[in-house]
Amino acid sequence: MLTLGILHTLIRADEKLLLDAAKKRKLNIRLIDVRNVVFNPLTYTTEFDLALERCVSTVKGGYATKFLESQGVKVINSSKVASICEDKFLTSLVLQKNKISTPKFALVFGVEEARLAIEQMGGYPVVIKPNLGSWGRLLAKVNDTDSLEALIEHKDVLGSPQQKSLYIQQYIRKPGRDIRVFVINGKAVCAIYRKSEHWITNTARGGEALNCKLNKALRTLAGNASNAVGGGILALDIFETDEGYLVNEINHTMEFKNSEEPTGVNISGEVIDYCLEVYKNL
Repeated sequence: MLTLGILHTLIRADEKLLLDAAKKRKLNIRLIDVRNVVFNPLTYTTEFDLALERCVSTVKGGYATKFLESQGVKVINSSKVASICEDKFLTSLVLQKNKISTPKFALVFGVEEARLAIEQMGGYPVVIKPNLGSWGRLLAKVNDTDSLEALIEHKDVLGSPQQKSLYIQQYIRKPGRDIRVFVINGKAVCAIYRKSEHWITNTARGGEALNCKLNKALRTLAGNASNAVGGGILALDIFETDEGYLVNEINHTMEFKNSEEPTGVNISGEVIDYCLEVYKNL
């Protein structure tokens, strides 16, 4: 029987759902708070067969995953998948390379380059995002050059080195919502609309989760995007446009606690079942 190690920093509602799903399948669980572990390859002892990375902290989860992989442990999702999905610029590059529809984007380090990039995209408005981040934090909709210059100056003076790289994305006018598709092993299992009057529709920022019926186009796009970044357990954020769907971002440690009820899909159970499938194929 599989002993599943769940890497975490906090036990949120999402992790409680996973624990319930694992209990129903009679799995052995090892909860591993990575903050309390000494990752020393000379002394570390592995007490589980497979690891599921569920850390809130991208940095802590990333290092824990890389360490366990170095010890021969299979981790879901892999460090390769995580390194792409945690960085919005890298995600965009991979999507574009694989000819998957995504908003226009650029990365720059200065004001003049930002002006040129925006001109190449077709003008204002644009969205400036941190390369690393989640929950819709530190996003800025920039409507003109004055706002652009002020924002970049603030980042230069107050921001961390990471904030000084400017990821600029084409602003997409949404119909009061976007779509999040939950994808496991390349298969879309369900989707929600994230509805909000604000242009940022994340549920962490107050967006309402409503069921979104999957169609063939969404299933195909989700599968292609998942394969492009390496597969696993993912959540894709997708925009609707007159020309079709655009993949905005891909999340590798997805939250789903607000999505099981509106979709009627046991997402936590699907995640645990995938872990079992991976274990059987080790």
